[in-house]
Amino acid sequence: MAPPATSTEKEQAIDDWLPITSSRNAKWWYSAFHNVTAMVGAGVLSLPYAMSELGWGPGIVAMLLSWIITLYTLWQMVEMHECVPGKRFDRYHELGQHAFGDKLGLWIVVPQQLIVEVGVCIVYMVTGGKSFEKCYTVACPDCNPLRTSSWIMIFAAIHLLLSQLPNFNSITLVSLAAAVMSLSYSTIAWAASAHKGRVADVDYGKTASTAAGQTFNFLSALGDVAFAYAGHNVVLEIQATIPSTPDRPSKKPMWQGVVLAYIVVAICYLPVAFVGYYVFGNSVDDNILITLEKPRWLVAMANIFVVVHVIGSYQIYAMPVFDMLETFLVKKLRFRPGLPLRLIARSLYVVFTALVGIAIPFFGGLLGFFGGFAFAPTTYYLPCILWLKIMKPKTFSLSWFTNWFCIIVGLLLTVFAPIGGLQSIIVNASTYKFFS
Repeated sequence: MAPPATSTEKEQAIDDWLPITSSRNAKWWYSAFHNVTAMVGAGVLSLPYAMSELGWGPGIVAMLLSWIITLYTLWQMVEMHECVPGKRFDRYHELGQHAFGDKLGLWIVVPQQLIVEVGVCIVYMVTGGKSFEKCYTVACPDCNPLRTSSWIMIFAAIHLLLSQLPNFNSITLVSLAAAVMSLSYSTIAWAASAHKGRVADVDYGKTASTAAGQTFNFLSALGDVAFAYAGHNVVLEIQATIPSTPDRPSKKPMWQGVVLAYIVVAICYLPVAFVGYYVFGNSVDDNILITLEKPRWLVAMANIFVVVHVIGSYQIYAMPVFDMLETFLVKKLRFRPGLPLRLIARSLYVVFTALVGIAIPFFGGLLGFFGGFAFAPTTYYLPCILWLKIMKPKTFSLSWFTNWFCIIVGLLLTVFAPIGGLQSIIVNASTYKFFS
């Protein structure tokens, strides 16, 4: 008869079952796929619209500065993953707990991370459903239309199946397909715009006629840009899947993947934002694929690519939520780990995000609000605060100044971007239709 398992063995068995820590055999290119899938969201399609509210000068500065700052803060996250010898911070909140203490660290990081991850899942549920709908209407303009809620339910059904994949490594092929699709539809968006050529009487002026309206739109557009750089919320969880040895710590292959991912991000973001704005000016829609009505087959193909990409992105952002949910159920509520628990818990989460998406399918209108309120902290300046607290760079050194600059930029985004996003929601509230 085998001796009873010790508490340490039980904890290890649970860690071997949880999605973030169950598999540590990822290659460096896995992190590239996952980071591209996490970063290059459907938010890229709103960048020309953000440019139209920002204007050429501020728009170019916002795009380039965001790319540089978020690459820097991502590098910090990768470095801090193993900043304590012999220990790995596999989850964002674990790093927060190391810096601020067990309770305070949890309360600082987890609410913000959940707002981002659950918010993105709801946004992508709506985006996936609407992209399905767009494919249908473009491919068959004479067919009977279906309600948006029906398309969201179809999209949710796919995730009821995919959500049962146990961990990050098991969704690598889904993530690879999503990464390829993101590059594909981004290329279609700017290449089709360039082929169309600049529209007659293009106007680069602001859409709002009043100074107040222009200011609110400007602030909301900053939130849209912040939303486009949201991969930091899952970066430690992705790095946790990479093996680590004293000779080759996980930060080396992870950084290789991050650099490749950020090159792809630049290839996707900058041409879409600048070419789209150059061609359409302030007449561009908040989704450039809507502005591009022709050629019909190309627009339909681009929307199919968006669907595939959003399927992968949803899974990337859902996996840390699954990990938190299953950790709580198994370690706090003492449920038995296994397939029945995973099936019920993950299915309920997918249903929840689908129901919220169906109830308020204008959730995409909250991009500006969430972009500033939740994405800016976890992406722009929380890594810098953690770096100052944990790594303790010398006061007035280059690292110290750089981190404080990022913190100030991030705080300004956090304060001002939600104001613009909230005002946009209030102005358009009369046209919103619940359960459409």
